[in-house]
Amino acid sequence: MAKEQITKPDEVTLENAMSKTEQFFEQNSKSVSYLLLVLIVLAGCIFGYKKLVAEPRNEKAAELIAQAEVRFGEENPDFQLALEGDANGAGFLDVIEQYGSTPSGNLAKHCAGICYLKLGDLENAAAYLSKYAPVKGLPGAIVNAQNLGLQGDIAFEQGDKAAAVKFYEKAVAAADNNYTAPLYLRKAGIAEQAQGRAKQAEAYFQRILTEYPASSEAREAEKLIGSNN
Repeated sequence: MAKEQITKPDEVTLENAMSKTEQFFEQNSKSVSYLLLVLIVLAGCIFGYKKLVAEPRNEKAAELIAQAEVRFGEENPDFQLALEGDANGAGFLDVIEQYGSTPSGNLAKHCAGICYLKLGDLENAAAYLSKYAPVKGLPGAIVNAQNLGLQGDIAFEQGDKAAAVKFYEKAVAAADNNYTAPLYLRKAGIAEQAQGRAKQAEAYFQRILTEYPASSEAREAEKLIGSNN
């Protein structure tokens, strides 16, 4: 197999590490927005049945996060406005402050982390993403994986490649599917390459070929394996 020219480890940046995540969630922005709304509805229903006394509180939280999500999920999102809100609607930070213990408040922490990341504030992005508590069920698994993957991207940018690998591994485990899992395996491999660990990097790329041969990442995995030889 012919060798391919790749970026040197010390030239790898957050832009490289996040590119596939950005493409996936931007190309599927409507689906992701719908997924978040589904989680809000499910969170409201489940919490309402279990905690009847707290049901009005969670319903209010769901209303507020829906207002923030409009700014977050639109074609040209205003992430600052989605975070802070205005006279026309609440922001994710409002939901967290007032209803942080509810399922909607939990989801707001994840969304706030994304907003901060989009705004270039890695410290706050990492802080809010880490506050999110994983939820059960298939819709939640995708968000769980995204959350862990974004924490990995931040660790990568901050220079902690070993921590990034661990986050990517957790992201793979959080949602075993042909879309997100191979994406995070690829990122784990790139993070290993950035540490000069060619053997470990190749193992991640090989997993893509073995476990997710039908994924779009499989073709690139072959090239990345060749670049290690």
